[in-house]
Amino acid sequence: MEKWWNPARQQHWGEVALQIGIKVAIALLALWVGLRVARWMSSLATRGMSRAELEPTAIQFIARVLYVVLVVLLLLAILQSVFGVAPASFIAVIGAAGLAIGLALKDSLSNVASGVMLVTLKPFRVGDIVTLNGQTGKCESVSIFQTRLRGADNQTIVLPNSTITNGEIINLTPDVRRRVELVIGIGYNDDIDKAKGLISALFDDKRILEDPAPDVVVYSLGDNSVNLGVRVHVANDDWFGVKCDLTERIKKSFDANGVSIPFPQRDVHVYHHVGADGEAIPAAALTTVSLDALQPPKKTPDKDPGPDVS
Repeated sequence: MEKWWNPARQQHWGEVALQIGIKVAIALLALWVGLRVARWMSSLATRGMSRAELEPTAIQFIARVLYVVLVVLLLLAILQSVFGVAPASFIAVIGAAGLAIGLALKDSLSNVASGVMLVTLKPFRVGDIVTLNGQTGKCESVSIFQTRLRGADNQTIVLPNSTITNGEIINLTPDVRRRVELVIGIGYNDDIDKAKGLISALFDDKRILEDPAPDVVVYSLGDNSVNLGVRVHVANDDWFGVKCDLTERIKKSFDANGVSIPFPQRDVHVYHHVGADGEAIPAAALTTVSLDALQPPKKTPDKDPGPDVS
């Protein structure tokens, strides 16, 4: 042990540890400075694209991609200059493992490709009100992997880009108008013209647009009601308020003028169990009554009077 751990070897390992420590310190310092420079360059590019009046969606996406590329180049530079790892060797290792990496990251790569499609095709932009995969909200950002929405209840909705491009995209912003559509049922015995007149009287609302003109039509004849369709157009910001107010005012107007709104009803039939003595058995006692007691009494056959001997 003493021969193996001699002062010369101890000095050698000390020098190695010192060199490694210095390289790690230099690498960490270079990484810290490099990340700040990459962030500054990304911000600089963002300001330049903003002055060029590019789309906000494209600005956010390009700035994020630029930052990621700069970080990758920074790591390669640190590996080469500090630790002596040749980029060619590093790239060769990545190329050899490319198939495995591609299979493992296929979902992430799909999100990246979908992000490029969203930025290129521009089905919606940052600030638009959209419905994506059944989720409605204001688009806040489109990044490399995901899109972020702000819901009406102030919730943050994060959707992978691949699910957006593979699903239905509804953009509610391009047209400043939006249609409020209600289906109101009335009874078959009610006067359709009267109900339509009561609803039309409620269109005197400054939030309801005159063009296209609001209307009331008979949508369908349902199982329990005649279904009237109410269609009005409003500004995007007024859609939710008009929808709620109009529904409430229609209900109050119908109540005040004797127009019924049918609703499903259920008939309940109560059957009484009768015992052998003909008396009804309470429901609470059914669990303790023998099944024989629920059977009707058996009739005994009349005795044969025998042959007539007269």
